[in-house]
Amino acid sequence: MTPHCHMFYLSWFQCSQEHRTAFNRYPLPAKIATLPLREVGDCPWKNWWIRGILTLAMISVFFLIIYLGSFMLMLLVLSIQVKCYHEIITIGYRVYHSYDLPWFRSLSWYFLLCVNYFFYGETVADYFATFVQRREQLQFLIRYHRFISFALYLTGFCMFVLSLVKKHYRLQFYMFAWTHVTLLITVTQSHLVIQNLFEGMIWFLVPISSVICNDITAYIFGFFFGRTPLIKLSPKKTWEGFIGGFFSTVVFGFIFSYFLAQHQYFVCPVEYNSETNRFVTECEPSELFQMKKYSVPPLLQAVLGWETVNMYPFQMHSIALSTFASLIGPFGGFFASGFKRAFKIKDFADTIPGHGGIMDRFDCQYLMATFVHVYITSFIRGPNPSKLLKQLLILQPEQQLSVYKTLKSHLVEKGILQPSLRG
Repeated sequence: MTPHCHMFYLSWFQCSQEHRTAFNRYPLPAKIATLPLREVGDCPWKNWWIRGILTLAMISVFFLIIYLGSFMLMLLVLSIQVKCYHEIITIGYRVYHSYDLPWFRSLSWYFLLCVNYFFYGETVADYFATFVQRREQLQFLIRYHRFISFALYLTGFCMFVLSLVKKHYRLQFYMFAWTHVTLLITVTQSHLVIQNLFEGMIWFLVPISSVICNDITAYIFGFFFGRTPLIKLSPKKTWEGFIGGFFSTVVFGFIFSYFLAQHQYFVCPVEYNSETNRFVTECEPSELFQMKKYSVPPLLQAVLGWETVNMYPFQMHSIALSTFASLIGPFGGFFASGFKRAFKIKDFADTIPGHGGIMDRFDCQYLMATFVHVYITSFIRGPNPSKLLKQLLILQPEQQLSVYKTLKSHLVEKGILQPSLRG
């Protein structure tokens, strides 16, 4: 085997001089600090085949889940969130497990439960209002949801304070912060992914597929043409792969959006139908998903030979999404690379052969989810009559009557309704 077919990395965390200074009260256990280097990987072509086969398998499973519907996608997002959280928390636990920190793992999972209860309780209140209204036991949970969430978190906070041990104060607070930052990275972002999904499956599929496309095409271009290193945090990343991935992703996003925009299943907001007890995606597509004629810029007319082109307005937005996925999205991966280098590990886990852990596949996706949510709220989303109606139905009868009278008076003033002959 040729020398370039070998890579070596440290199996466990080994403190640098600076890190040892900061953590001098809690040096790494000797058996971790002195673990030998171990060989990983094989010739690039072997890794290529492993990554390729597993990638096709994951894409196939993803398509199957899309076919099964929105609810299964939500369960997938929740499952990925839990696994990513587990991988990050496990890194901290493996490094410091010899110190036998009391309740660390139990509290970490308890806080995950609390934060999920808060976020998904908010989702239930927003999107399942009519379902909740019909069940008195759920009305109590929704009405006092934030107080219950705070009480649950406060319980965990008190448990943490009670678990403090004199000789481990500093380290316990390090791990407390570790847990909360991990919650911010995983739970908050996965909540935004589901919020994007409720806007329409297309807002879920195009960003995720763009990141996947960029990851694959950047790898291919870098593998065959890569010569110029891109960033020191990821020595294998090259400018050739970065640029090739950018153009490939923009083209893919534009074409993929054209296909999805033709189907109500992908463009309609996901809503819960309390009568059929299932999620539905049926609507009159908005202007974003209705074909329009656009003038081709003069510079491109000479190249394309077209003066106008018919396309969906969403395809213009797909360019913005694909551009972010290609230019900024990779920085989520670079951030993760820096984190792994700080702890001298190659991957977050070994869940997927050739790919590493689940977090290794979704480091860019979480950053993308935040951008999509901000993009929708800033440039796309307007008042939602359906959501407002659901909120009105929760009100007491006298409150509903007051809203009705106010709305009627407003419409009369606007000249939309004729004034009633009877006062």
